[in-house]
Amino acid sequence: MSTPWQRRVTSRPLVTEALVLVLLSALALFGVLLSFWVMPGPPPLWPGIALAVLACAVLPRRHGHPLAVLAVTTLCMTGVAALGHLVTAMTMSPLMAAQYSVSLRTERRAAWYSALVVTAVLVVSGLFHSELRHQWLLGLVNPAAWVPLSAALGGYVRVRRAYAAARTEHLAREREEEARHRVVQERMRIARELHDVVAHHLALANAQAGTATHLARTDPDRAYEILGQLSGTTSAALRELKATVGLLRQDTDLDDELAPAPGLARLPDLVAACAAARLEVTVTEEGRPRPLAPGLDLTAYRIVQEALTNVTKHAATSTARVRLAYTPRFLTLTVTDDAPAPPAPRPGPGPAPGHGFGLLGMRERALAAGGTFHAGPRPEGGFEVACTLPLHGHDESTAP
Repeated sequence: MSTPWQRRVTSRPLVTEALVLVLLSALALFGVLLSFWVMPGPPPLWPGIALAVLACAVLPRRHGHPLAVLAVTTLCMTGVAALGHLVTAMTMSPLMAAQYSVSLRTERRAAWYSALVVTAVLVVSGLFHSELRHQWLLGLVNPAAWVPLSAALGGYVRVRRAYAAARTEHLAREREEEARHRVVQERMRIARELHDVVAHHLALANAQAGTATHLARTDPDRAYEILGQLSGTTSAALRELKATVGLLRQDTDLDDELAPAPGLARLPDLVAACAAARLEVTVTEEGRPRPLAPGLDLTAYRIVQEALTNVTKHAATSTARVRLAYTPRFLTLTVTDDAPAPPAPRPGPGPAPGHGFGLLGMRERALAAGGTFHAGPRPEGGFEVACTLPLHGHDESTAP
């Protein structure tokens, strides 16, 4: 059955039931009439028609009482055979429908036991009929074949429906697992954002406060200027925290209160904030700059921000260089400093004390965007962070 017909049958159950009952009644009555026409010494017509009508009349109750309906239709077909009518597939159509309903709505063992009992009753009734005894193909083999066939068809449909229900439940569980997985991934992304925001701004604020304390006696004006910049640093941190934590709000909250995600266009602000912490950053661009997708733009900015934060916290230098190299297919970010690299941490299950998760977070961001990442001491001295991000062939809008 095609899908449109299945939808029509499902959407109109009463009409479908009425059509099925009319078709079964027509088949049963035609089977009785055919037997009346072809049998020698015609069997009684009206009693046969009455039994066929009675067998069809109880069929509407087969959904709620399948075994009782099967018993009534079996008795009716036995009576039709006892009157001398041929028990053909058309005559047995009400009985076959009842047996199908039993196999569809009862346990497998009960369905097959009922099918065996019905088959035995019809065969025995045919054996005691003198005229049907010589026509063994119609009187014995015919009921012995059609009744088990109806039971098998009902069992097959019942198994298919159970399989479809189990598959639907399995797909629903898979969708729930996928939704939970996405929620976990989103929480991890927000956690990385919070780490980057807090680490960067707190490192700058700490450096600015230390610088202001150092200059408080020798250069008070400069110290006051740095303290003013410290207020701007903390305000920027609060704005980014509000934007990041705002992702956890309910859907009914206003979205226009959330600040847009930062990108490479905010590198001048980042350089100015580092300058306030006495870290001079030089930015150079190679190639033709191009607009980046929001996800890739955020990834590039966060990697540069985290690398400069590490320079501020760990490197004994006051200068750093940021290089942006654009090619038709890739964007290469390089952040270097001239200070001696810190001692290599000892191997262990997690990051070394004081080193946090900065390098790990940058690596995860680069790999999630489909790029490569490298960080380590330079042969000529200092430390270098380099990553290559693809500009094509990746769904950049989903990058963290």
